[in-house]
Amino acid sequence: MSKLRILTLTLPLGLLTWAAGVPWAHAQGQVFRCPGTPVEYINDPQQARARGCQPMDGGNITIIQGTTPRPAPAPSSATVPSRPATGTRNGADRVDPATQRARESDARAILENELRQAQERLAQARTEYADGQPPKQGIEGRNHQRYLDRVAELRAAVNRAEADVTGIQRELERLRAPSAPPAGSNSR
Repeated sequence: MSKLRILTLTLPLGLLTWAAGVPWAHAQGQVFRCPGTPVEYINDPQQARARGCQPMDGGNITIIQGTTPRPAPAPSSATVPSRPATGTRNGADRVDPATQRARESDARAILENELRQAQERLAQARTEYADGQPPKQGIEGRNHQRYLDRVAELRAAVNRAEADVTGIQRELERLRAPSAPPAGSNSR
């Protein structure tokens, strides 16, 4: 058999198979609007006459099933009480002063270590930056833009390192400062 003959035989069969699998849209009949609460729409003329429904004029309508809201669960006395809001702390939430001092000491030691490392990174970045005049490397002698890009990256690294040091110092000052009583609480 020739290819043309096979094609002429299989093409109509393929189209027929495809057409059978495609869901075809059927024309919708008359739609009726029934009075009452909630308003209902039906497409059965016999039910519409029995219920006193009016025919709808115009195009087809689309009905989407709505969701019903779930009722909120009622609080039960058997549930575990949640933590109070931050503004309403009671004596049971307080931490032992010795434990708090140990935590603050650990935090201070960690921050001092981070500060030392940040200062070392800042010193290294400043050395590489060399006040905006670092020595040219490799191809930078012939490609001035590449040199300028590297200088800009070095300056950004210095700025980041300076910001890191400043932020860590600010945190250390906050830890070293004596804790003042909250506003509005007068000790008598």
